Amino acid sequence: MITPPYLKRNDKVAILATAGIVQESDVKLAIEKLQEIGLQVVLGDNLFAQHLIYAGTDAQRLHDFQKALDDNSIKAIFCARGGYGTVRIIDKINFNHFANHPKWIIGFSDITVLHNHINRHFDIKTLHSAMPFNVSNDPNYEAIDSIRRALSGTQIEYPIPAHELNRAGVAKGKIVGGNLSVLYGLLGTNSEVSTTGCILFLEDLGEYLHHLDRMMMSLKRCGKLSKISGLIVGAFTNMKEGRYAYDLSPEELILDAVSGYNYPVCFNFPAGHISANYALVMGQTAKLNVGQNVSLTSIYDVEL
Repeated sequence: MITPPYLKRNDKVAILATAGIVQESDVKLAIEKLQEIGLQVVLGDNLFAQHLIYAGTDAQRLHDFQKALDDNSIKAIFCARGGYGTVRIIDKINFNHFANHPKWIIGFSDITVLHNHINRHFDIKTLHSAMPFNVSNDPNYEAIDSIRRALSGTQIEYPIPAHELNRAGVAKGKIVGGNLSVLYGLLGTNSEVSTTGCILFLEDLGEYLHHLDRMMMSLKRCGKLSKISGLIVGAFTNMKEGRYAYDLSPEELILDAVSGYNYPVCFNFPAGHISANYALVMGQTAKLNVGQNVSLTSIYDVEL
């Protein structure tokens, strides 16, 4: 996998929107924090546009992303927020220039579309992390600090709290995945996740438990769960019961879906729709060690 150039002080980064509506107040704090760590921030031409539930029309959101993608002075692109809408423009993006001049594409949730499309087709790493919209939800700015470390090429080791449902073992492979609902929606498309030999990461927000089970069964039936080397389960936040109680937690549902496989499973990883949403380099080879102590080691250039 190709690693985009790490960022240096005074590098220029863009904030733009590929999905939901963004207000100026949503990105004000993020701009300040990025400037504090020495980055120059430019905003997409249509960042504050509105059309239906989107940050502008498809054409406007595509314009901003394509412009930043083709601009060699822009060293990283921060997607302002998630929501929905990235899938509406993914097939219209021209990645030809980007393939020869890679840069960091940053975000999570709906940005899972970009992570998987880019990792799959161009072998370029991307950054799954908090977005400008989420910065104010992280009072200690842990997520921002993890982004800073990732984009500067700092070696990272994440200690992870033990969970009673963890399944022990050691996994080595590229980190892939993202938001489960988005991954489910990409099945059968040319942006679907490729999982063979990989460590799969999953997170989600606000889904009914039986929907979670449906999505896990779909991944299983498509062969996405049988060939992975390990599974990292992040935050499954604000999950909901339907008319009748499901009587299983999200973790129990996920463990049931992978019960026929022998790879390690790590629950409670600090990433997803939570305040301390730590950065993960998608496409980077890593080592997951699940035992009495749990760690995801050396996001960068781990020796296997």
